[in-house]
Amino acid sequence: MNPFIKIRRDLHLIPELGFQEYKTQAYLLSYIETLSKERISIRKWKTGLFVKVHGLNSRKTIGYRADIDGLPIVEETGLEFSSTHLDQMHACGHDFHMSIALGVLTYFVHNPIDDDILFIFQPAEEGPGGAEPMLKSDTMQEWKPDIIFALHIAPEYPVGSIALKEGLLFANTSELFIDLKGKGGHAAYPHLTNDMVIAACSLVGQLQTIVSRNVDPLDSAVITIGKITSGAVQNIIAERARLEGTIRTLSDESMDKVKQRINAVVKGIETSFECEAVIDYGSMYHQVYNNKEITKDFIHYIKTHTTVDVIECKEAMTGEDFGYMLKEIPGLMFWLGVDSPYGLHHAKLTPKEEAIEVAINLLTSYITYLGKR
Repeated sequence: MNPFIKIRRDLHLIPELGFQEYKTQAYLLSYIETLSKERISIRKWKTGLFVKVHGLNSRKTIGYRADIDGLPIVEETGLEFSSTHLDQMHACGHDFHMSIALGVLTYFVHNPIDDDILFIFQPAEEGPGGAEPMLKSDTMQEWKPDIIFALHIAPEYPVGSIALKEGLLFANTSELFIDLKGKGGHAAYPHLTNDMVIAACSLVGQLQTIVSRNVDPLDSAVITIGKITSGAVQNIIAERARLEGTIRTLSDESMDKVKQRINAVVKGIETSFECEAVIDYGSMYHQVYNNKEITKDFIHYIKTHTTVDVIECKEAMTGEDFGYMLKEIPGLMFWLGVDSPYGLHHAKLTPKEEAIEVAINLLTSYITYLGKR
């Protein structure tokens, strides 16, 4: 078995939520400690890691980022190496991301190039967001790369392919939490209450008009309410309701406009249902915007030097906090084909492990090429 498939399976056993990746960090460190210390510097950052592979005659630093956290999902794959943390799962492929990064790191420890390579093992991508604070850390400012790369597995593409495009790849995203508080009471006396189930239902319907009537139809935006909690007993009118969702837009301007309209609609709910409302936009992720020149060069190199199939895809409403790093450091992110019938964040996601070797070979080849430029 490819050793990095074994590593992927080890990591798949121990998914941990954002900023709780203690076992994951320990596993990464234990592996990296087996490598030659001659060219490696390691620094911890919260539950993440910075690992610098020193070059032979460094002129620049090439950055590579892998996210390390899991999701609060009960796994249903039935794999022999299913999660041992019953309510957590690597359902977004971060176990793949880490094993690929370790494969690339290992290669350059044994085959150093002139330039330094900084490997960033980032916690909390799924929330509350680790990229932005990690970017501001003292270590990142000291070791800041001149160019940076990352990948994300893509169940919809076959093994042996990658997908990307110049410019916007992933959307701006924001969490959305709305708490409503009215007056509860007995179901027999509705006139003495302010029913927050009714208020919540009305609010959901009104939120869905924001995109259709306030966003340019040539632009794109999404408001999704994925969870509503309210009430305790069937014959008690609910005093409280909580809506949880997400906002996704293809521009900063649309995000601002959508939030303005949400604020206005919620104020209207407060007035019409005589209740109190609190909005929390939670974590917000900046769009993933691939540097055009770097992306052109990357695509040209792959088409002329590898057998990997390059698919030029459309932008997606997916969110990824790697966008914060690309906002300050030129680089790109690409989709890695892993050919699974189940999508990202699905309890039965089963990416094909052959994609790990494809990614390691592609990245080591391209970074070696960059080191000669």
